[in-house]
Amino acid sequence: YQLVNSLIAIGRGKLSGVGVGESVSKLGYLPEAHTDFIFSIYAEEFGFFGVIVLLGLYMIFLSRTFHIGARAERLGLNFAAYISYGMGLWFIAQAFVHMGVAMGLLPTKGLTLPLMSYGGSSIITMTVGLAILFRVDVETQYREIEQRQRQLVAEMEYEISEVKEAQRGRF
Repeated sequence: YQLVNSLIAIGRGKLSGVGVGESVSKLGYLPEAHTDFIFSIYAEEFGFFGVIVLLGLYMIFLSRTFHIGARAERLGLNFAAYISYGMGLWFIAQAFVHMGVAMGLLPTKGLTLPLMSYGGSSIITMTVGLAILFRVDVETQYREIEQRQRQLVAEMEYEISEVKEAQRGRF
């Protein structure tokens, strides 16, 4: 029943969708439309183009988490890098499972769509995960600034020593 109504909602969206708030499937035809099948409602309201935009946003999120992880790994913060990689994979895997369930490609699991579905424990867990990811990014930026400052100080000390050597050679 849920899957059939989910597929009807997705198909009703066509290319450009029916418009924001114009979905009829969320009015009782699709149970748990605000949590387990929110992708179906999104696809109905925004259509294929909206789904492509949503997938693009999730891919940008994944690339940013991997970028943060690579920067942390480059600075020797391996644990922070692995946390960043894990957060990105966790969000994306959950999003793709949710989308697969809504499209009938996977059996119904009850997973929410990250950062979109209504659900107390899910949204709290996702927010805590984002907070940890932000902390990894801040720590990485802080370490990069410290490293750059040490590099600039070393360069300035070298230039000062060169100037002193040149001055001694003249007198």
